[in-house]
Amino acid sequence: MNNEEGIVRLAKPIKRSLLRLVFSRFFVIALLAVLQILILIAAYAYFTDKLPILINVMRLFSLGMVIYLFNCKMDSSAKLTWMFIIAVLPLAGAAFLLFTQSNIGHRVETKLVDEQIQRSRGFLEQPAQVLEKLEHDGSGVDDLCRYLNRSGCFPLFDRTEARYFPIGETMFEAMLEELEKAEKFIFLEFFIIQEGYMWGRILDILTRKAKEGVEIRVLYDGMCEMFTLPVNYWKLLEKVGIRARPFSAIKPVVSSHYNYRDHRKILVIDGRVAFTGGVNLADEYINRIERFGHWKDTGVMLKGPAVRSFTLMFLQLWYVGEKEPDYETWLREPAELPAALPEAEMETRGYVMPYCDSPLDGEKVGESVYMDILNRATDYVHIMTPYLILDGELETALRFAAERGVDVKLILPGVPDKKVAWALAKTHYRSLTEAGVKIYEYTPGFVHAKVFVCDDRKAVVGTINLDYRSLYHHFECAAYLYQTDCIADIEADFLRTLERCRAVTPESIRGERLFYRLVGQTVKFLSPLM
Repeated sequence: MNNEEGIVRLAKPIKRSLLRLVFSRFFVIALLAVLQILILIAAYAYFTDKLPILINVMRLFSLGMVIYLFNCKMDSSAKLTWMFIIAVLPLAGAAFLLFTQSNIGHRVETKLVDEQIQRSRGFLEQPAQVLEKLEHDGSGVDDLCRYLNRSGCFPLFDRTEARYFPIGETMFEAMLEELEKAEKFIFLEFFIIQEGYMWGRILDILTRKAKEGVEIRVLYDGMCEMFTLPVNYWKLLEKVGIRARPFSAIKPVVSSHYNYRDHRKILVIDGRVAFTGGVNLADEYINRIERFGHWKDTGVMLKGPAVRSFTLMFLQLWYVGEKEPDYETWLREPAELPAALPEAEMETRGYVMPYCDSPLDGEKVGESVYMDILNRATDYVHIMTPYLILDGELETALRFAAERGVDVKLILPGVPDKKVAWALAKTHYRSLTEAGVKIYEYTPGFVHAKVFVCDDRKAVVGTINLDYRSLYHHFECAAYLYQTDCIADIEADFLRTLERCRAVTPESIRGERLFYRLVGQTVKFLSPLM
C-alpha cells in the first residue's frame, strides 16, 4: 500500500481514554483531593494535641483565598464555584486554583499568539467609507466594529457575497466544488478531522491539488490525535505534499494551556472564498452516519474582500512560534469580487464582519457580540445552539431582552450528545421561560448549529456555542452579517426547524426526569470549570 492509499484508507484509531482522563480537570481535582486527605491524616496523627491550632490555620488560609478571589479578574459565576470548592476542600481547592492561575505553559502560549496578532495588524485596514455609511443608521454595527478592533484585526466589509447553508450536506457539496477550483492555496483549520467518507473526499482533492502545485496547509486541534486521528498524522500528510500541524498537541506534561483548544472551522481557497460554521470534517456532520439522531448543522460561505479576514485568522495560529512569518504573500492582494455579480450590485449586498475570539487576551469577544445583539434587538432574536451553560451576565441579557418585549426563541437539541451538558442546560429553563424566553427542543436529533438572527437585519453564523468552553476557553470564529441577502434564508431556516421541535413548557419542566434534575442541580456549581 502506498502513502496516498495509507492516508485515504486509514484504520480507526484506538481511543486513548486514559490520556484524556489524566489531562482532565476532574483528574487534577481528584488527585489533589486525595493528597489533601493524606495530608490531613498525617497532620492529625502528628498534631493530635494541636488540632485546634491546625483548624484555625486552615480557616485563615481559606479566608485569604476568598479575599484573593474577590480581587481576582474572573467571572462572578466562576468565583462562586471556586469559593465552594475551597470551602469544601481548602488545601486541594486552593492548590488547584493556584495551578490554573499560575498559567503553567499558558503564559508562553499567550505571548506567542499575541505576538502574531501584533505582527499582522497592519495587513487588513478598515475601509473608512464603510463605517461612515453606518454611523447614523442606528444599528450600532459601527460601534461593534470599533470594539472588535481593540482585540484584533476585524474590519467590516461591504461588497461581499454571503451564502447560508441550512444543513451540513449542502455545505459539504459546496466545499468540494470550490476546492476543485483552487489554483494558489487551500487553508483548512478544523477542531475535528476524522477518517471517513467526508474527510476522504476532501483529502483526495487536496492530494491532487498538491501535485498540481497548490499550497495546502491543514491545521487541526491536537485533541484529534487522541481520538480521531493517528499520532503524528501530520507526517503522513506531508508525504503527499500537504503541510499540516496539530494546534496545542497533547504531550505527557501537566499544563493548564491544554484547556485552550482550537474550536474554529475555517476553509479558505485562493483568498477568494471562505467557509465557516459548525461543520467539522467528520461523517456525522453530514448525516453519513447517525450518532444522536438527525444532525442539524449550519454554515456560511463568503466571496469577496471579507475572505481576507479568515485568511488572516488562519495564518495567525499557523505561525504561532515562528520568528519570520510570511503574511505578505497571502494577504497582499484583495480577494476578487464574485464574477457572477456586477460591482454595482455588490454595493447593495450588505456588510460582513468576520471575527475570532481568543481565550488568551482577556476579552470575551464571542459573548460580547451575542450580548450586543440581544441588547439592541427591537423585534426578535432567534438562536440555535447545542449547549446552554450560561454565566450570570448572558442569562440576564436573554431575560432582559424577553422582558422588554423582544421575541427571544432558542432551539436546543432534542437528543443530547452529552447528558451532563443537557442536564445543565435544563437548569436554565425555568428562569428563562419565566422571563418570556421561548425554548424548543429539536425532536429529530441533535442541533449543532451556532446561529443568532435578529430583526431581519443582523445575524451571526460561526463556531461559538452558548457555554463556558466556547465563551471562555476556546479559540473561536464567526461571521457577523448585517443587511445581507442571506439573513432572510437564516430566519426561514430557523422557522422551518421550529416546526420540528417540541416546546418547553412549565408542565414539561415540572415533569422532567429526576435524573436530569438531580444531575443538573448537582453539577451546576461546577459548570464554569466544564
